Amino acid sequence: MMLSSLRRVPVAGHRGAYAHVADRVGATASFLCAVHCAALPFVLALLPALGLGFLADHGFERGFIAFASLLALTTLIYGYRRHRVRRALLLMAPGLVLLWAGGFVFDADVSLGLHATLVAMGGCCVALAHLTNLRLIHRLEHGHCCEPTRDPAIV
Repeated sequence: MMLSSLRRVPVAGHRGAYAHVADRVGATASFLCAVHCAALPFVLALLPALGLGFLADHGFERGFIAFASLLALTTLIYGYRRHRVRRALLLMAPGLVLLWAGGFVFDADVSLGLHATLVAMGGCCVALAHLTNLRLIHRLEHGHCCEPTRDPAIV
């Protein structure tokens, strides 16, 4: 019975479901990246003692930035092609610029404070872009039933 219901789901529904999950993963990962980078200057000495020294490694961080960028570009462009609203892309673009500037140009060895600030701000922008994309897709899928009602007297 479960298999018959899975067969009836159109292929586009599968892609939409994957994009929905990818947006949630991207938003969570970007937010955690921002928290990681904001807290890194304070917990730098504590990470090796906890067995988490790899989180302070430049290679790990750069790999994470590259993965987050690829995930953001893929899901947000796919979302834009569905809902045709640029809002999420306009949040993603500066977020990726900040992430790449903080991760590759202003490395932690050059200036730890500037590095942490840029990457934390970039991660927050990318996370907000994913959340905006999720909201826009939700509105598209559910039509106008979920939009707030507006009083014509208040404009």
